[in-house]
Amino acid sequence: MRISYSALDTYQNCSLKYKFQNIDKIKEPKSKEAVFGTLIHSTLKFIHTPALLQPKLEEALDFFSKNWNADVFENEMEERASFSQGVAIIQDYYKKNNPADSNIVDLESRFAIEIADPQKNTTHIVSGIIDRIDKTEDGYEIIDYKTTKKMPSQEKVDNDLQLSVYLNAFLSRYPKEAERLDKITVSLYYLKHGVKLSSTRTKEQLQSANKIFLDVASAIEEGKFEPNVTPLCDWCGYQKLCPMWKHKFKEERKIDTEEVNAAIEEYINIKAAITTTKTRIAELQEKIIDYMQQEGVDRVFSEEGIIAESIRKTYKYDEKKLREILEPLDKWEDVLKVDSIALKNILPVLSLAARKEIDSAKVLDKETRSLTVKKK
Repeated sequence: MRISYSALDTYQNCSLKYKFQNIDKIKEPKSKEAVFGTLIHSTLKFIHTPALLQPKLEEALDFFSKNWNADVFENEMEERASFSQGVAIIQDYYKKNNPADSNIVDLESRFAIEIADPQKNTTHIVSGIIDRIDKTEDGYEIIDYKTTKKMPSQEKVDNDLQLSVYLNAFLSRYPKEAERLDKITVSLYYLKHGVKLSSTRTKEQLQSANKIFLDVASAIEEGKFEPNVTPLCDWCGYQKLCPMWKHKFKEERKIDTEEVNAAIEEYINIKAAITTTKTRIAELQEKIIDYMQQEGVDRVFSEEGIIAESIRKTYKYDEKKLREILEPLDKWEDVLKVDSIALKNILPVLSLAARKEIDSAKVLDKETRSLTVKKK
């Protein structure tokens, strides 16, 4: 299998979106955020492309302005605000960075690295583009630019999968540097904040990144493509196809009956009211769940709000298997009987391998379905 890092990231965020994008080959219109981010990246490449004289701030702003695309924005006010933000990002970048001081090794460096799966005796390829590689005084720095609004914690950067994949790609190009991992910095530059968060990696982290990739590749081969509702859904171009969102576009699809629409509206109103009766809710819930299963959707929409089906799963542990794991670690007596709270208390002190073994000891105990309402 050949997969890009961006596709891998898409699968981890929402495996169904990955299917629409990479298997069904359904084109998704580029969002204004993506267009903005691409231009900022292009401007930074223009700034850092090795030359006799590095571009000055005025030249960088001129490049940004000439390549600006106003057509992707909904109105003039939104377009002006976005353009001003781009200008501010470039100005702030020049305040905090002198392009002439950078020792650039490569910009927008393409890679394709092989990852072997010894269990299946197969080889996969992960590809991507590294924004920038710098030579530092005693090593190297791998930098990826971000134009997202939210900046993560240092802990998340220390465990960021993308940076681990990029470092693996760098080491495939410069294998001798694997003995000097402490001299290689990996960084995420959050341009809207003007902050660069940096980290390093261990050999174990790099091996773990490969393991995550193999797990994703295996899930893709097994056809596991489930929708996942996250804040990223607001920018997804596949809502009309997604079972979590497509009912929102029922007018375009013209599939609903008056009876079903009435049931959805009445359910939302009753659920929100203090005098709701359990009997009527059960009747409406049954009707709506039947409709969801019939139409293959997991959420339904009306002018009143959204109803989403949720499945609650509880697990129990295989006591024999758990004892085999915990006794050699002298932790079995801390649990005595398999108590999920007691078990949760000792998990933080166990190794990652032990935690994974314990997770594999979970078995499904019971599963219950319910509906949640989000009132507009």
